[in-house]
Amino acid sequence: MKEAIIHGMILAFGLILPLGVQNIFVFNQGALHPRFRSALPVIVTAAICDTLLIAAAVGGVSLVILSLDWLTPVIYSAGMVFLFIMGWKIWSAAPAEGEAKRLSLKGQVGYALSVSLLNPHALMDTVGVIGTNSLQYGGAERWAFAAATAGVSWIWFLGLAAAGRLLGKADSSGKGIRLLNKASAVLIWGIAVYMGMQLRESL
Repeated sequence: MKEAIIHGMILAFGLILPLGVQNIFVFNQGALHPRFRSALPVIVTAAICDTLLIAAAVGGVSLVILSLDWLTPVIYSAGMVFLFIMGWKIWSAAPAEGEAKRLSLKGQVGYALSVSLLNPHALMDTVGVIGTNSLQYGGAERWAFAAATAGVSWIWFLGLAAAGRLLGKADSSGKGIRLLNKASAVLIWGIAVYMGMQLRESL
């Protein structure tokens, strides 16, 4: 049991630490909102989505998906389009000086759902990595492994939004947030291009 928990935590940190569109969105919302609790809808939605994806992968969905050879190119193709659109939205949402574009509760939840459930890297990591790694465990150990990976997601998103809030407090002019949004958009476009290269290699 202990080995499964440690394995799950290490694996989750390895997958979640690289900066991706979901992490960028959570951090940005933490930075833009004047109070930490205002970013909680994003944190909770992203964490719940990760938990559900992990539970589905560990529960056996990964075996079904990995058996469908045609599905990976479809996921990556849709993911490229999604990332290019998200990159543009983040780029164009960079606030003018003295302003901060904050999403409503509905907007936060909607965006968090999209970056969590329509992000092909998140889907492939969950299904292809966490799901397959869980197969070496059985019964309670497998679900302890799943709980450990999900727990890391919750802690990470809370910490990420808190770090964003610290930046927001330190950057009263908004210049840092504008720069962050521009850099985030470029990074997301870079991920989309890399995904296209992976797609071409797989065909």
